[in-house]
Amino acid sequence: MTDLSAASADADSFARDIELDTAALRVLAHPLRLNVLSLLRERGPSTAGRIAGELGINPGAASYHLRRLAAGGLIVEEPGRGTGRERWWRSAHRQSIHDPAAASGAEREAGLGYTHAVALAAADRLRRSAQELPRIPGEWLDVITYSDFLLRLTPADVHRMRAEIFEVIERYRADGGESEGAVPVALQLQAFPVPGTARPPAGDE
Repeated sequence: MTDLSAASADADSFARDIELDTAALRVLAHPLRLNVLSLLRERGPSTAGRIAGELGINPGAASYHLRRLAAGGLIVEEPGRGTGRERWWRSAHRQSIHDPAAASGAEREAGLGYTHAVALAAADRLRRSAQELPRIPGEWLDVITYSDFLLRLTPADVHRMRAEIFEVIERYRADGGESEGAVPVALQLQAFPVPGTARPPAGDE
């Protein structure tokens, strides 16, 4: 399952989780658009100018991606804020959920583009995190991790391990993150065959 989650303490900003359909998958098949949506979920409502500064992009590009997300029903305007020239946006949902195993037809094809964008967005977030390391407080430096393990597993093994890890994540999410000093934490879960090793059976290529 590809899970684009939120870690914001402002739980009232989110209406519900959303199971992505074909149209939403196509809207989100862009890594920058995913980063814009993640930023709104983590930091709360924002404007195109603020998002552009945070992500290091052109304000026009930020406005374009915000309009695409709004057209797809993934974000909405924040009521009572902004002016005609400055619009505030917030995420419409706490998290987006897509299960490739349950998809078929057009949705499965759109899901491939979405999953590709999720991987690229995760790589960009990792890069930005690395750039910020020199400014991270010591108590966070002691606990953050960039780990890379090499395991020998079957698809069934990965399925079982993924379910167990998601159970742990849900337990921490249920705690609400109300502890003093809690900040949004990006937990990236990646499990994929080493490139070049997962080949189709002979005759299927």
